[in-house]
Amino acid sequence: MAPLSAAMLLPRLPGVAAAAFQRALASTASAAVAQSLPEQVKIVEVGPRDGLQNEKLSLKNIMMWLQVIVPADVKIQLINLLSEAGLSVVEATSFVSPKWVPQMADQQQVMKGIRKYPNVSYPVLTPNLKGFESALKAGATEVAIFGAASEMFSKRNINCSIDESLQRFEEVMKAAKDASIPVRGYVSCVVGCPYEGNVSPTKVAEVAKKLYSMGCYEISLGDTIGVGTPGSMHKMLSAVIKEVPISALAVHCHDTYGQALVNIFTALQMGISTVDSSVAGLGGCPYASNASGNVATEDVVYMLNGLGIHTGVDLQKLMEAGAFICKALKRKTSSKVAQAFCKL
Repeated sequence: MAPLSAAMLLPRLPGVAAAAFQRALASTASAAVAQSLPEQVKIVEVGPRDGLQNEKLSLKNIMMWLQVIVPADVKIQLINLLSEAGLSVVEATSFVSPKWVPQMADQQQVMKGIRKYPNVSYPVLTPNLKGFESALKAGATEVAIFGAASEMFSKRNINCSIDESLQRFEEVMKAAKDASIPVRGYVSCVVGCPYEGNVSPTKVAEVAKKLYSMGCYEISLGDTIGVGTPGSMHKMLSAVIKEVPISALAVHCHDTYGQALVNIFTALQMGISTVDSSVAGLGGCPYASNASGNVATEDVVYMLNGLGIHTGVDLQKLMEAGAFICKALKRKTSSKVAQAFCKL
């Protein structure tokens, strides 16, 4: 005889017993989920760099977008507020040519102006050896390099093929090793590309493996245009974890289609314990008009708090940092949590 299922059993129980049984089932399910999740998650705050470099200002009654050049003192204050909120990693700036990213032209001033908190790291993006050398002079103690899992995106974004980009990074990796500087690696377009469409999980795994083999201590897997779903995220991560230790992986989810939090939850269930996010949801998706960009750090912290996962982040102070930068940018926060708290 087949065992009774919960659905078959509930109608046979009296009201009080049925309610108690449902609570027991919910408790058991919650315990099962909790057992599959990490106890602690490291949040990598990318707002001051990845967020701000993509911020644009819409002028009222004018059908156009203008780049907002945020003053260095505002960036410095934002980074200090994020450090005070308890974030252990705050990506500070990018050492790229001001010609290509004018928002980051003040990288030296920012790096020298921020208050360096104990137990907080301030990585910077260094796409080439020249950028790495400039970062060292500015006092950087951790850097990041970025590649892509899409050939077309790589050529459009950094004007070279995937293999050529990896060859460029070898110079940075060697210099970083000589200077005992840890290097983080980014892989863009891990589930979808604005030019090629769907991206093969095998290709993502291949690029991630090469970056890890080169010496990157951590590989951040970025859903650059936010098209991922729990299904595509699971397939991609299943391929990558065969090539790179799960402890060396992070996820970087954009919320263009409203899937970022559920994609992060999927990654947590698979053993990922490092998540990239941006305060107030700073940043945008240049390939999807009017779409949101980076997942908001406030929303990630709220979700993790609800799951009983430790982050070390003070949500109230984090929202204050978000309010500060939104006021400076004259924009509304993209954080659903911050929006909700403002209505209370």
